Order: sequence, then C-alpha cells, then structure tokens
Amino acid sequence: MTAPAQLPIDALLPGLAAALGRAPNLVLTAEPGAGKTTRVPRALLEAGLLGPPEAQAECWILEPRRLAARLAATRVAAELGEPVGGTAGYAVRFESKVSKTTRLRFVTEGLLLRRLQSDPELKGIAAVVLDEFHERHLHADLALTLLRRLQRTARPDLKLVIMSATLDAAPVATFLEAPVLTSEGRGFPIEVRHAPKEDARPLAERVAEAVLAVQAERPGHQLVFLPGAAEIRACTRALEGPAGRQGWRVLPLHGELSAEAQQEALAPSAAPKVILSTNVAESSVTLEGIVAVIDSGLGREARHSPWSGLSSLATVRISQARCTQRAGRAGRTGPGLCLRLFTEADFRARPAFDAPELQRADLAEALLGLHALGVADPAALAWFEAPPAAALQGAETLLRALGALDGDGRMTALGRRLVDLPLHPRLARLVLAGEAEGIADTARLAAALLETGDLAARGSLERGRDRQPGGAALNCDLLPRLDAYREAEAADFHAGALRAAGLDPGAVHRARLARRSLGNASDTAADPDTALRRALLLAYPDRVASRGEGRSVRLCEGGGATLDPASRVKADLLLALEADAKGASVSLRLASALEPEWLLEAFPDKLREEDTFEFNASRRRVEQVSALWFGEACLDATRKAADPADPRAAALLAQAVQGKDLGEAFDRLVQRAAFLRKHRPELDLPEDLGQALLVQACTGLVHLKDLESTDWAWAFRARFGDAASQLLDKWAPETVQLPKGRPAKIHYDGESPWVAARLQEFWGLKKGPALAGGAVPLVLHLLAPNMRAVQVTTDLAGFWERAYKELRPALSRRYPKHHWPE
Repeated sequence: MTAPAQLPIDALLPGLAAALGRAPNLVLTAEPGAGKTTRVPRALLEAGLLGPPEAQAECWILEPRRLAARLAATRVAAELGEPVGGTAGYAVRFESKVSKTTRLRFVTEGLLLRRLQSDPELKGIAAVVLDEFHERHLHADLALTLLRRLQRTARPDLKLVIMSATLDAAPVATFLEAPVLTSEGRGFPIEVRHAPKEDARPLAERVAEAVLAVQAERPGHQLVFLPGAAEIRACTRALEGPAGRQGWRVLPLHGELSAEAQQEALAPSAAPKVILSTNVAESSVTLEGIVAVIDSGLGREARHSPWSGLSSLATVRISQARCTQRAGRAGRTGPGLCLRLFTEADFRARPAFDAPELQRADLAEALLGLHALGVADPAALAWFEAPPAAALQGAETLLRALGALDGDGRMTALGRRLVDLPLHPRLARLVLAGEAEGIADTARLAAALLETGDLAARGSLERGRDRQPGGAALNCDLLPRLDAYREAEAADFHAGALRAAGLDPGAVHRARLARRSLGNASDTAADPDTALRRALLLAYPDRVASRGEGRSVRLCEGGGATLDPASRVKADLLLALEADAKGASVSLRLASALEPEWLLEAFPDKLREEDTFEFNASRRRVEQVSALWFGEACLDATRKAADPADPRAAALLAQAVQGKDLGEAFDRLVQRAAFLRKHRPELDLPEDLGQALLVQACTGLVHLKDLESTDWAWAFRARFGDAASQLLDKWAPETVQLPKGRPAKIHYDGESPWVAARLQEFWGLKKGPALAGGAVPLVLHLLAPNMRAVQVTTDLAGFWERAYKELRPALSRRYPKHHWPE
C-alpha cells in the first residue's frame, strides 16, 4: 500500500466519523479537489461504520457519471494497494468490477434504484454516499427521497452522507435532520479570468484563440469544457494545425466514447494535452497535470415536453455553481487558471444553482419504479423536492397508454414485466411487443439503438446511408441504423472496418453492450420491417403525428413540429421517434410510417370521428369535413359541399366574408339599422347588426357567388320581421323628397344623418325634414351651383330668415344665369 498524499479533507475525517457515529445522516460541503470522493468512503470503512468485517456490509457511493465511478474506484483501490474490484470496486451499466470482498462500491445513480426494486430493504448495504449532489440529477433526488423513506421505516440504521462542492446545504440538511460539515481548504489557488466583452465569433474560433494564449502563458495540460460532442469535433478541427506544429495532443472526452477512449484522454502524458470535454469531467477524481481550465459556460440539458411527449437536448448557459465546479478542476495538483469565455456580468446574471432535473425530466421510468416499490400514490410521497404535478400526471398517462398501469393507476402484469427490463418503459414495451410480433431479436436491437443513439461517425445521420439505391423513400428512419449495426456485426466489430464504413467505434461499442444486456433472441416474422413498425406503435402511442403542408406535422398530444429534411419517411401518418428542440421549434429527426388500421386494432377507444365545417378559400364555399382523429392527429378526412340547410354552414360563410366589402347597399342598410337601434331600443336589435344580416343572407347558401345577388332589404325583413322593416323605412328612410328636385339620398355615416342638394331644390320648404318620428332633424348641406356648400344647418327656417338674405346678392352676382328670388 502506498501512502496517499495529504488532502484538505483529511483533517475533517475524524470529526466526520464521530458525527456519523452519533447520528445516521450528514451533509458535507468541500471545495473541488479537497478529496471528499475518495477519502470519505474509506474513512467510513476504517472507522467501523460499515459494521464488522465478517458482515461484509458495503458502502455504496452514488456518482453522477460512469467515468466518475470508474476513476474514483480506481483511485481508492490504488491508495489501498489493491486491484480494482477488491475492497474498492465499481458497477455501471454494462460494466462492473466487484467481488465478494468489495466494501466500497462506486455506482451510477440509477443502479441504486434497481437494487431497491429487487431488495427494498437494501440488505448488506450499511451506508450510501450521494456524491456531487449539487447536480440534482433525477435519480439522485429520487434516491434521496426513497432512502429517507427507508430510514423512517425498515432501516433506521442506514447511514446517509450527502456530498458536494457547491451545494446549498441547508435544505437537504433540514430534510435529513442532519448536521453540516464544511471543509474550507482547497488544494491550490485558482485564478479566474473572464472575457472582457461579449464575443459573437464561433465557439471553435474563440476556444482555439484561448488555448493558444494559455499555452503561451502556462505550458501544460488544459481542460476545455464544451456543451457537446459536436462542439468538441469543431474545436478539434480548429486546433489540429497549432497542435501539430507545437507538439500538443488534442483529445476528446465525453460520455459517448468507449472506456478505452476516455482512458486515453486521462492517461499521463509527457506532451501537453488539450482535453476537450463535456460535463463528464466536472465531477470525478483529479485529472493529473491540469494547469488551466477553459470554460465555454455552456452545457447540454435534457428537457421533456409534457404536451408533445418528446424529450430533447438543449444547449444552455450553466449555473454559477457549475462554473465554480469546472474552475475547481484547475487547482488539483498546483496553482491553476480558469479562463471563462464569457463576461463577469454574464456570470453574475446566471442562476446560482441548476434547476433540479426532477423539475424538467421525463418521469415515466421513475414513476414505474415507484409503483414497483409499492408507492401507489407518488404525489403523496415525502419528496425532498416534489416534481411538478403536471409531469407526474403526464408520466402516469404514458404508463397507462403503454399498458403498465390500469385505469385505477395500479401496476399491471405487463407493467411488472416492463420494470424487469433495464430500459425506459417505452423501450421495454417495444421489446415485449416485438416478441409478440415475431421479431424478438430485431426489437431488442431497435430498443438498444434508440437508447444509445446514432452510430455514424462525426454525428451524421445514418439514414443518409441508403437502404435503397438513390435515396428512395423509407417507411422507417430507424431501419438504416439497424442495417449499420448489422454491418458492424458482420465485420466482427473491428474498429478499422467500422471507421471505413463511416461508423463511430465508440457508438457501436455502446450499442453492442446495450444489445448484449437484453439477452439473446431470434426472429420468426415473415415481414420484420412491418412487424417492427407495428411494435414501435405500441411503444410510442403518444407520438402519433399526421403530415400537414410540406414537412409540418401535427402531434396527437397537441402542438406542431417539423420533419427533419434528412428523414425519408413520406407517409401522411407517422410516429415521432427522436426529436430536437430549438426554443419553441421541434424537429423530428427519426420517424416511422403508420397504417391507420393499426391504430384501430391497438387503440380503438382512442379514435373518434368528427364532422366539422370549413370554408374552402380556393373553392369559395363551405365544406363538410368528415375526419377520423387520434388525439390531435388527423388520420383521414373527406370533404364535400356542406348541406345548405345546416345553420353551421350559414354561420361559417358569414364569418368568411365578415370584414370584406359587400357593397354600398349592405353598408347603408347597416348604418340605417344602427340609427334605428339607437332611437328605438325596445326593438332589441343586436349590436352586431352586420353579422346578423350576413348570417340571415347566408342561410341556405354554401357558396360565395350565391351571396353576390342578395337583396339586403329582404334579409333585414326576414331576420327582424315586417314591423321592424316598416319602421326602418319610416324612421330611417333611404331618401327624402325635396320640393324642387328628385329624392335626395340620406347619409347615415356620420354622427347625425345628413343630406346634400342644391339650394334651389329646397325652395318652397319652410322647415327642414326630420327623422326618427321627427325627433332628429336632418343636417342639410345647401349647395351652390358649383356643388359647394354655402351653408350646413338643421334650421332651414332660420336660414331663409337671416343667412339667405345676406348671401343672395353675392350669389346673384356670381351666378347671374340662375334665379335668386327674394
């Protein structure tokens, strides 16, 4: 055994052991690099807190990522002078190194939940350590909730330790009724620098500039944090030239790589390394020799949309806590530098902590696991922080659709089979549906590939690889991915052959492990492609979508999306298998064609027929649309001219022409009717007279051309009756008869009705006419021969008495050919 170097956490370990001897729970906060991940579990073992050696009780240490679990176990084993798998071992999905002598087991968070399902009392586990709890992964929050529940029931002796470098300790300490210990020490100081101003250049260009500047100032290994594998590839290309000239090594590090490729990035190296990493390097044991960290301030975040049922990854600005965690990677083995590619103002504007994944994730798998543990009402569980009620309801709705829960929310026999498979419930349902369809092997492979993702190198979409010559249409975008895997299998998964075929060996390796974990099976179906599409429907019943204009689709759960241009599915009815989200926009990357009769067979109670009316603008008519719906997705629709006798047709035709120019006759009638409504309120004429007249005129019509010859006076009489029509003509007439001329048109478009005519046409009229039974005098526009008003008045008698006498001489001189009597 080699004596381990002293770390800041070491001084706190005796007090930590003593505190856990007095109480079962503890919250520990310690700076990045303090040594908590490797030293605390060993301290529990050496203090006898796991029980006597002969009991062989274990401490499980939950890590947020597989890389962290492997590295931590390896470091502890090295400090103990043992191989991994002895006293210290690890278990992650598809891989484990443990033995009967293992006492410290480093695991990914999801494995504890699997263990709880098979062993609800966690027999043989004396303590559980939740490391890097500040990341607030779904499985970590769920584990904390269930472990506390177990403590309060069958296992009051179970010890819980919550650890983090950047945790807000008070809430979790209150939940556990636990003391908080803090390690103040940091291994080495870290200088943090921010960008002086916002920089809109591409990220790869900014990273390359920063790497060159830091190498010039502090030669050595650098760790660059980037949001995802695509950005890592772009930065790799940008650094290839300088790295070749100056003798650096540029190495990727992300969760999609094989364990061997990850180890290559972490292995000691004499030549300076630039490690381009996602968040996998945020929390793990020390990366040897890192002198500087370059932080893009960005990360990938999984998001689930309850309205569409679709999950996607979004690039987000990480929290202050995660920025601090990343900076801490630079001060592990010496004074460090953290260069942030964003301004200090940007940093201060970020949230202090990340939102818990429990608040934004798909809860279907967690909810099914809770039901398997006998938690019949997850909403009533004593959560550390409860998930949104809508997310719980959405997960339960999906589990019912998959057949995992019955109508009363109880787990079914099918649900118990689903929970036994190491897959998301919908992928487990795909496996079981495939067995029923005679494609047990294909369904297992499809589930593994849907879980692990693309196989193509450099992130390209495998469906660009032609299953049919010339890029012909496919009925399922998943089929080329299956073909690619089978090509790899035929090549015995040889890395060189995979690269030659355009495949990523790391992605193929992950898919192979996932496929192997599901066991062996064989196919018997005569048409496996069709059988696969039928099985996919049972796994994705909430993802049915109907094709609209171009590549737009309507999702059965509501909302719209766009089919990725690379998709070769041309069907009008499809399943959305994979999606990307950018803001409010959703792009479907992987789709599968559906046949409507499959929905009728599988979900007859979810189909509904509806008859609706729509105005067809191109045909200028109202049509009756008979449609078959699955949720909000239209499976089939037929159109025909609407029945003229249906009042809905009249209302829709009226709505279609509302606001359009219907001619002067319509406008004048509406104005006259409005005048009558104002002065005869007892008639109870509607406020929206125009719409009422339109609906009446449209009664019995379905085509716009039939409306063009409408007699609006008839429409008024038909709608409001003869009495109202007669009163309209009497109280708001179309014209007024003047003594010396033809009937003059009355205008109702102003505040008061008015009429305009030459002054001579009013001779012989002593008093001006009035409307509304004599209550409203007409406004008279008295015009000169040039048709310009010489007077506007409602007092014709006063005009003759005063104004005319003054105007007459001037009118006589200006218009001598006209007679101007005294």
